Amino acid sequence: MTNNKPWLPWIMLFFLAIVWGSSFILIKRGLEIFTAGEVGALRVIITWLFLIPFALRHIRGFSRRQWMIFFAVGMIGSLIPAFLFAAAQKGIDSSLAGILNSLTPLFTLLLGMAFFKTRPKWFNIAGVFIGLAGAMGLVSVSGNGNFSFNMGFAILIIIAAVCYAINVNTVKAFLQNVDPISITALSFFTVGPLAAVYLFVGTPFISSAATNPEIYKGLMYLAILAIGGTGLALMLFNRLIQMTSAVFASSVTYFIPVIALIWGIADGEHFRPGFVLWIFLVISGVLLVNTRSLTENRFFRFISGIVKFSR
Repeated sequence: MTNNKPWLPWIMLFFLAIVWGSSFILIKRGLEIFTAGEVGALRVIITWLFLIPFALRHIRGFSRRQWMIFFAVGMIGSLIPAFLFAAAQKGIDSSLAGILNSLTPLFTLLLGMAFFKTRPKWFNIAGVFIGLAGAMGLVSVSGNGNFSFNMGFAILIIIAAVCYAINVNTVKAFLQNVDPISITALSFFTVGPLAAVYLFVGTPFISSAATNPEIYKGLMYLAILAIGGTGLALMLFNRLIQMTSAVFASSVTYFIPVIALIWGIADGEHFRPGFVLWIFLVISGVLLVNTRSLTENRFFRFISGIVKFSR
């Protein structure tokens, strides 16, 4: 984490949580008008079109190896998950999707240790599981423990979480010194045409769009999702990966259920005291993930002091 502005990554993390925590409802609205394949393709295409001016400004000066990495980041971090999430939300509710998406930091940690030579400390590993427990508990309390579970659809979110984990580790390991705008714009520059070919050749989008009166409303939802929740958010996310660790950046998924809960309360749902405990676990887990030394972290020194005082 940066020494001069240690608070900045946290602000970035919370902002991303707000943006991505609101994305599920936009996907849901898009699926009311388009097929899952069309939603996934349109999300990538709109982002690609939005980022073309950025890509053209940053297109020079990269090696063939770097272009291959941009393509891998575009495929694994954006194109494939866009289709997987759209398809999954046809069969499972958003609360379960939030829980499964929270597996991303765990996969990030495991893949980083196995293939990217990351060496986390024991309390960083503990933080991953504590944050995951908090996210699961929060969604369980808010949903009274009732989830619409379908393994065929749930596995799609798990695969997407693995893709995100590979992507985060890849950016951290191979694109650490590339500016976030170039990473985001050029990765979409490589995969956007593939999504366009699929949309116009592999789906009935053209014929259905001509007769669908809701087409513009659906495109508006997906444009908000693509530009705000994908293009701009990924620039910020790639910068966050470079500033901190892969696991800390991916722990944004722990806060997504928190944002979903806030949306629910704003929509008239009742606040439950159990929310406080689970939110505390989420925050504690993320703090542990990003801690280099327990003795130097003010939060855990404070908690330790309380425990010693209570004895």
